[in-house]
Parts: sequence; C-alpha cells; structure tokens
Amino acid sequence: MRDIGNNGQGALSSAPFLILVWAGLAGAAGVGLAAAAAHKVDSPALGTAANMLTLHAAASVGIFAVALRAVWRKLWGATALLMLFAASLFTGEIAFHTFTNDATYQMLAPVGGSLMILSWLLVALLAIAEALAKR
Repeated sequence: MRDIGNNGQGALSSAPFLILVWAGLAGAAGVGLAAAAAHKVDSPALGTAANMLTLHAAASVGIFAVALRAVWRKLWGATALLMLFAASLFTGEIAFHTFTNDATYQMLAPVGGSLMILSWLLVALLAIAEALAKR
C-alpha cells in the first residue's frame, strides 16, 4: 500500500490519504444533510444532494480499493478525486442555495452533476482498460 502514490513517502503524503479523508468527511456531511432534510428543512433537493454526496463518498472509497491492485493506479485515484470534487460541488451548491435562498452559484450544481457522470464513465473506461491490460 505504501507505493500507491509512487513517491516512496507513503499514503500520508499522496492522493490516497486525501481520497480517504475527503470521502470520510463527505460521507459525514451527507448524513448530516440527510438529517437536516428529514428534520429541519422541507427540501427534496437537499435530500437528493445528501444521498448523492453519501453515495459518491462510498464509491470513492471503493475506487480507492480498486486502485490498490490496479495497473492504472494514478488514473483510478484521479477518478476518485474527480468524483469527490464533483459530488462536493453539486451538493455544496444545493445546500448553499437551500440554507441561504441565494441562487448566485446555481450553475455549480449542473457542473457538479455533469462531472459526476464523467467520473462514472471514467470508472467504466478504466475497468475496460484494466481488463485489456491484464490479458
């Protein structure tokens, strides 16, 4: 596991550490937003955002696990980071809009959503590349 960042300094100094920390914080934030959506704020959008954040946080941990044994380790790691960034952007804008009623950044949600779609397509492409590389 130490070589995942290919820098000889271990996971604490590379993207894998960032992926797991960010995923943990995103998962916790997603659960918190789900609680707010269920008990404090009557907003279906906030509930959807909470689900998206939690789901993509968990998926990023899974992508990290795949990266540990993958040929294309850095690309898997970059995909996990893209997924976390996209979900954070999407969810952050919806939460901001919901809690402040300020639509200043409303274009960030569709950008984040589009990047989430892209990250899932990258997962599919990397899975194909891994299969071909191991032939």
